Amino acid sequence: MLIYELSLATVVCINIIQAIGLNLITGYCGQISLGHAAFYGIGAYTTALMAKAGFPGPVNLMAAMLLSGSVGAVVGLTSLRVREDFLAITTMGVGFLFLGIVRQQERFLGGELGISSIPSFGLGKPGFFGLTLILVILTAAFSLYLKKTWMGFAFEAVADDEDTARVLSVNVSAYKLVAFALGTAMAGLAGGLYCYFARFIVPDDFGFITSISVLSMVAVGGIGSVYGVILGTVLLTLMPDFFRFISDYKLFVYGALLFAVMRFAPEGLAGLPALVSAKVARTGGAP
Repeated sequence: MLIYELSLATVVCINIIQAIGLNLITGYCGQISLGHAAFYGIGAYTTALMAKAGFPGPVNLMAAMLLSGSVGAVVGLTSLRVREDFLAITTMGVGFLFLGIVRQQERFLGGELGISSIPSFGLGKPGFFGLTLILVILTAAFSLYLKKTWMGFAFEAVADDEDTARVLSVNVSAYKLVAFALGTAMAGLAGGLYCYFARFIVPDDFGFITSISVLSMVAVGGIGSVYGVILGTVLLTLMPDFFRFISDYKLFVYGALLFAVMRFAPEGLAGLPALVSAKVARTGGAP
């Protein structure tokens, strides 16, 4: 595999891990998050600082997950009393707060110049791609398993109707916190991997546009569907590279695609087969 294709495949894997984390929060538990990139950034900056201090790669990735998940749990705790639009605004504020802190901390976090000369993970490009691929498989398998457990059913109940879930003795607050902690921990893992991949990070890598891009991947693929999220992430990550003219209008294309999916296929790409089957059944197979 050529270096460029290998690098592109690595980016796809990193984005999939990040998107699966957001899907756990938004798709499974129904909590809208517009600040997911902040936790992605926490993982990246944690990994960068620890790597430059000489800590080994696996330890740094674990630390990135723990710190991002812990901050995610705190954000979830402060967001327990808000829902829907207000929750979206709250999480968006977290993203802007993270950027403000990073940009002001020139001494420790590099400010606008970011952090450069980050040590490599030590596996080489093929080995690092293999690592990210293994982690994609593990996070996807965990997410699929979680959906079939009692916790997954509780997440679904919270997403459908919080008040009804409380009547059924579901601890809504606890499951919201768990969803935020798990989803943001995955974002932290993706951020740590991105740090080792790029070996140079700046605040703009983790801005609001990144949060919207990941949300678009989840929505286009199919909110709540792990397979759909993977498909949507692959599509939106590769699209600017396969169609070069899209690169300058990426956000416009993402927005138009997101609007089209929400209007004509609310369940995303994962729901297209069922949508087509239903349409065929209604028309009796007529064209």
